[in-house]
Formats: sequence, C-alpha cells, structure tokens
Amino acid sequence: MDVKSTKNFVFWLFCQFELITCSYLMEPWEKVLFYSFNISMVGMLFYTAYVCVAAQVSAALQFLCNVLGSQHENAVSVVK
Repeated sequence: MDVKSTKNFVFWLFCQFELITCSYLMEPWEKVLFYSFNISMVGMLFYTAYVCVAAQVSAALQFLCNVLGSQHENAVSVVK
C-alpha cells in the first residue's frame, strides 16, 4: 500500500466518523471538546482493560500454580 492511498483511506475514515457522529455540524471549539472527551474515554478504556486483564491473568496463573503444585502435598498427607 502506498502512502497516498493510506492517507486517502484515513481521510475517508475520518469523514465517515464525522458523518456518523454529526460532528461536521459542530463549531471548531465544540469539535475540540468533543474529540478531547472521546480520546480521553478511549484512553481510559484501554488503560482499564490493560490493568484488569493483567490482574486477572496473574490471579488465574497463581491459582493454577497453587492447585497444580499442592496436589502432590495433599496426596502425601493423606497417605501418612
């Protein structure tokens, strides 16, 4: 893909976004507020998803290590 077609595609996506959100009707200061709010919300969403997924994966791995590691100890204590 060349640079010109990529630039045209990004511009086309931006135009579609403006049509869907009707932001093409807004004044420039309204657009700044609207885009700032949207960008901050998307940023917080990604950050929250990153933190929560990392915590959940860590908890799941710790649980699996505890379950798989303690089976041998439980079997030995039952035999004694």
